[in-house]
Amino acid sequence: MRISAKFRSLALGFAGALLLAGSAGAAEVRVMISGGLTAAYNVLVPEFERLTGNKVLTAYGPSMGTTVNAIPIRLERGEPVDVLIMVGYALGDLVKQGKVIADSRVDLTKSLIGIAVKSGAPKPDISSAEALKRTLLAAKSIAYSDSASGVYVSTEMFQRLGIAEEMKDKARQIPAEPVAGVVARGDAEIGFQQISELRPVPGVDIVGPLPSELQTITVFSAGIATVSKEPDAGKALIKFLASPAASAAIVKSGMEPIPAGATN
Repeated sequence: MRISAKFRSLALGFAGALLLAGSAGAAEVRVMISGGLTAAYNVLVPEFERLTGNKVLTAYGPSMGTTVNAIPIRLERGEPVDVLIMVGYALGDLVKQGKVIADSRVDLTKSLIGIAVKSGAPKPDISSAEALKRTLLAAKSIAYSDSASGVYVSTEMFQRLGIAEEMKDKARQIPAEPVAGVVARGDAEIGFQQISELRPVPGVDIVGPLPSELQTITVFSAGIATVSKEPDAGKALIKFLASPAASAAIVKSGMEPIPAGATN
């Protein structure tokens, strides 16, 4: 993927700061990351590797749940890790459990939940809470994720719309797979997930974000694992992902960067 001249200028400035900080020694940085930030992360990591000489080894999985690749399950198995990038409140739980260094946490992005349909299908009316309610009642099948967006949709949003009972037989959680993939195959008429996770999957059209009165913002955060063998290199990666050099890729993926030092 071509990286803009502005990106390179910002990244080179960041690299200079790293060198001055003495953080540019080659190392292998092991990362566990959930889906929300993956699209931007996959663009940014090669540039970080080029600038620092570090090698990044990545394991992907949801921020929560009991599937084999879920980050909490990976940690229980004792998989090696330096950096965790995941839903903020789930990272906070790992801090409380002593699995993440508390003062290493950095909030990176804000993300909105979106709605997708199969490419070419009519786009339903989601312009208001009432319109979305009518759309969901008319839909034959609905899919939602097994992470933060799906937890919200299934345990809060359906109840707020007063359709929890009606959704029981046609709405299902999708474990360990992008919801958009299920929609693209035609296995669900409507899918809910973070917009940044819907956008990279071919075969779907994003109808839009949830109506503002139903929307919830998910913060994605990064932190250093207490078992990290390369904490300095891990901190350098987090610093890069939180830097202005990363902003364009984050915005392009459908997320909003959180300014350094902002309280969320």
